[in-house]
Amino acid sequence: MRILIAPDKFRGTATAAEAAEALAEGARDAGWEPRTIPLADGGEGTLEALGGANRTSVVTGPLGQLVEAAWRSADAQAVVEMARASGLQLAGGSGHNDPLGATSRGTGELIAEAIASGARRVIVGVGGSATTDGGLGAVEVLHDLAPLDGSRGYLVQVAYDVATRFLDAPRLFGPQKGATPAQVVLLTERLRALAALYRGRYGVDVLDLAGSGAAGGLGGGLAALGASLEPGFPLIADVVGLRPAIRSADLVMTGEGLLDAQSFDGKVVGGVAEAAVAAGVPWCAVVGQAQVVPPEADVTDLVATFGREAALTETGRCLRLAARAALVARGSSPAPGWPGPAGFRPTRSQPGDVT
Repeated sequence: MRILIAPDKFRGTATAAEAAEALAEGARDAGWEPRTIPLADGGEGTLEALGGANRTSVVTGPLGQLVEAAWRSADAQAVVEMARASGLQLAGGSGHNDPLGATSRGTGELIAEAIASGARRVIVGVGGSATTDGGLGAVEVLHDLAPLDGSRGYLVQVAYDVATRFLDAPRLFGPQKGATPAQVVLLTERLRALAALYRGRYGVDVLDLAGSGAAGGLGGGLAALGASLEPGFPLIADVVGLRPAIRSADLVMTGEGLLDAQSFDGKVVGGVAEAAVAAGVPWCAVVGQAQVVPPEADVTDLVATFGREAALTETGRCLRLAARAALVARGSSPAPGWPGPAGFRPTRSQPGDVT
């Protein structure tokens, strides 16, 4: 029996690749033949999902310091993560960030270097930013390379994980980056003026573009230069060949750290489930914790099954055990020598459960 394993990251405990391999080990233990495709939705983890870093560049960090930013280049395609160059963690978290001064310049420098290296397609994941500069720092770097729409031989695609509009970015995400209520007002007015600048200089109205507020408006700044703004999951699914892989599987297993309402609004679990249903292939999920479960969905909750401490500190082991048990419950035979505890059974969340 063939199973496709296509999870998102389990934030803080396992990357998508680590989660996929742990689930695959459980599938092998249960006698299944796994194929793994780690996934992301355009936020943090996009780089790992698309093959991992194989380049490093020194660029301008969010607070003006120099930082080493990892990125990927292969077959004329580059993958850049905003968080690696202009991320909140690089600024020391919200308590040390300068929400008014943080810059996206380093992300622009990474994109420029990718183009200079010969990339004809640059995918930019935009989660985890420290900035609310409307992408101005990146725009200043990339101005002479515009347009970024493919007409000059290179296309920049912004994979966003939230469809936030330009002026909504400060209100929705400014406080997470350390902005006070007064600073949120200032940032909003600054973005309003910047939108007018982009409209006058580049002829692009970024205000109502879905994803233009991603990464504090970086999406809008790059869109002004001709980059395309695209929901992250469909873009990444297309790049990695998810849908053909689903069609060749007997079962699809996905997962993520927290299953909630947003999981079914452009995120990985919902996207995988939708693609599986469209292909007529059954699906199941193993998640860190489930807050919302669709009717009839087969979801294993690690916290409910193993307890919070084990789920957070032994995530790989829990994923392996959960996958094995879920597949054995479907009727497959366990492989000889399975090391799991006798009598182990997964705990599945029921529709509407909050665990």
